[in-house]
Amino acid sequence: MFKGLVLLFPTSYREGMDPKPVSFSAISNQIAVVFPNDLNANGTLFGGKVLELGDWLCAIVAKRHSQRVCVTLGLDSVRFLAPATSGDILILKAALNRAWNTSMEVGLKVFAEDFRTLERKHIFSAYFTFVALDDTFRPARVPAVIPETDDEKRRYGEAEARRTKRLKF
Repeated sequence: MFKGLVLLFPTSYREGMDPKPVSFSAISNQIAVVFPNDLNANGTLFGGKVLELGDWLCAIVAKRHSQRVCVTLGLDSVRFLAPATSGDILILKAALNRAWNTSMEVGLKVFAEDFRTLERKHIFSAYFTFVALDDTFRPARVPAVIPETDDEKRRYGEAEARRTKRLKF
């Protein structure tokens, strides 16, 4: 199916698993609305609400890619960049950056759109790491991911650097 990738993903790497393109599992326009009960004392969106939405969405990306139940292993490079307020429309984008043996890194970006002006601002970014589980709740092998666009290739390379840094701790 993916000719020319044999050198990148030899069969011994993940026996019986075809690598999948990033687009196979990516979610590019999941929306949510900020309601008054989502606000903190400052009248802006609770950070925990964004983390909850992001964890759910990124888990779906990991589950789609691996076709297994996945659990959150870690979260890093969390950046709250701007506030969102009541009535704002949240647009969430999540995509697999890289897959290793049993783990996967999923990148998340969240935008807030003012429904009156349609002005959109980037409010949040983070990287979620998931582990796929087998039927006995043990880590399970996952397929490799194929970065196709220049942006996907950049994120693929950067994910390895982040993983190296994470594993030092």
